[in-house]
Amino acid sequence: MSALPDMRPHMTEEEYLAFERESELKHEFIDGEVYAMSGASRNHNLIVGSTLSALYGQLRGRPRETYPSDMKIRTPSTRSYSYPDITIVCGEPQFSDDERDVLLNPTLIVEVLSPSTERHDRGLKFQHYREIDSLQEYVLIAQDKPHIERFLRQDVGLWQFSEASGLDASLELPSVGCELNLAEIYERVRFDVD
Repeated sequence: MSALPDMRPHMTEEEYLAFERESELKHEFIDGEVYAMSGASRNHNLIVGSTLSALYGQLRGRPRETYPSDMKIRTPSTRSYSYPDITIVCGEPQFSDDERDVLLNPTLIVEVLSPSTERHDRGLKFQHYREIDSLQEYVLIAQDKPHIERFLRQDVGLWQFSEASGLDASLELPSVGCELNLAEIYERVRFDVD
């Protein structure tokens, strides 16, 4: 990720939100800097679509809301804004203002890894997400092989790691009462391209 070259080095949160709400492109905001988001590969889009569909089908009729990648998440303690690939909220969603485009209380966040974002998704982004009190689960999905990693919040700030590999595997998501079947998530994904 690199900051936008044609912008001021730093913005306030208010300046970022005003800019972002007028922009045709999506940008993340970290420590006062604005970062343009790049487009996603075919595999990335297929995985996000399959995962969103699988989760939405399992959550239908339950008090949960599922959001695709156009919902911003705010991390209050770090004052950062990001666009996770998928976000689920259990119960009533809380928003930062009347625009209702910045979510404050995610329960589960899913990121599909790509070569350009994997280090950030595993590092600084996860560090920021861990500061969100409501977040119970963080899921990372590989796009170059059938592999899903899950971090589940435990007591006293610890996170339990689990993973599933191979198309015959599945992974429970306890925070939302769902299961991801890797054959379903990776349907139509070709690992020899993208």
